[in-house]
Amino acid sequence: MDFSWNKTQLALKEKVIQFAQTLNDNLVERDKQGLFSREQWQKCADFGILKLYLPTIYGGDNYDLLTAVLAMEAFGYGCRDNGLVLALNEHIWCIQQPFLIFASEEQKQKYLPAFCSGELICTQAISEESAGSDALNMQTTAQKVTGGYLLNGKKSYISLAPVAELSLVFAKTNLQAAQWGISLFLVENNATGCTPIPRDKMGTRTNPLGDLVFEDCFVPEANRIGREGIGVSVFSQTMDWERSFILASYVGAMAYQLEQSVHYAKNRQQYGEPIGNYQSVSNRIADMKSRLEIARLLLYKQAWQKQNQKLNLMDAAITNLHISESFLQSSLDAVRIHGGRGYLSEFGIERDLRDAVGSVIYAGTSDIQRNIIAKLLGKRIKS
Repeated sequence: MDFSWNKTQLALKEKVIQFAQTLNDNLVERDKQGLFSREQWQKCADFGILKLYLPTIYGGDNYDLLTAVLAMEAFGYGCRDNGLVLALNEHIWCIQQPFLIFASEEQKQKYLPAFCSGELICTQAISEESAGSDALNMQTTAQKVTGGYLLNGKKSYISLAPVAELSLVFAKTNLQAAQWGISLFLVENNATGCTPIPRDKMGTRTNPLGDLVFEDCFVPEANRIGREGIGVSVFSQTMDWERSFILASYVGAMAYQLEQSVHYAKNRQQYGEPIGNYQSVSNRIADMKSRLEIARLLLYKQAWQKQNQKLNLMDAAITNLHISESFLQSSLDAVRIHGGRGYLSEFGIERDLRDAVGSVIYAGTSDIQRNIIAKLLGKRIKS
């Protein structure tokens, strides 16, 4: 594995950083109000963020996976809006990637260019109130009727649900087939019988979250993705991509945190000397640097493995676990290093901490990642 970057890749990284830095205006106010900016989304689409890792035939730029991951890391370094950052990563890895793998050619030609251009936003609807980590225990059903299906049920904790035009919805088409009876549907969020319900949350507030309630919502058969019963395969592959790369931009955010913390520790003086001279502060900075470098190596390794068709479910879980826990701890360290300044909303340091909490929940909680790792090691502990 060679993680050195060529001039073209480094030029792209710098270009992405410079663009991402233009997206930070009025962020404190947008965060307070929980406002999603369609204008910012469109700017990202026009720049090319949403088409990095898609074939040119569908409107993409066809970058290799390592380069795309580097670009998303750079985006997280430049853009302070972690809600927008998360939403874009969700769209790239949890919507466009499974669409590319499982959708029909006709569906790809119809929707992927619209995703790339920013014309359409799609969300992923798996979780339910009683089916979070145990997502395959979902209760939402899709009953076969003439020309399509009737969806009934409720999906919860769905990013972008209040603003997206479409949703990839997992539902049971065969109640007797357990997890093998799950199918996947592309649903229009303004369809009769589909009701998005916004919900408030702690962090990543510019990425609106909500529920989707289905009451005899008709979905044409042409909007089924793949054959009936393929849902578990889509879910498994989607979660692998999600765990591997959904936090790629947070590695960039950690690099920005570190730089800001080092700068502050050098310039903030107490008792006649920089606070960075005190071991309690310098140790936190050393820990932040160590977490960052390990996170980078795990992220790049996983991208290299995926690029070379080397499936490694354990490494995906390890990558997600380390980056999420590291971002949370480094965000707390950044607040403590900055003291009272870190606690004030106007400087954006505390916002990273609020945003980081969600990272240890989505794509499977940290506890679930540990269970996956232990199970794959053959040492799962049972109560």
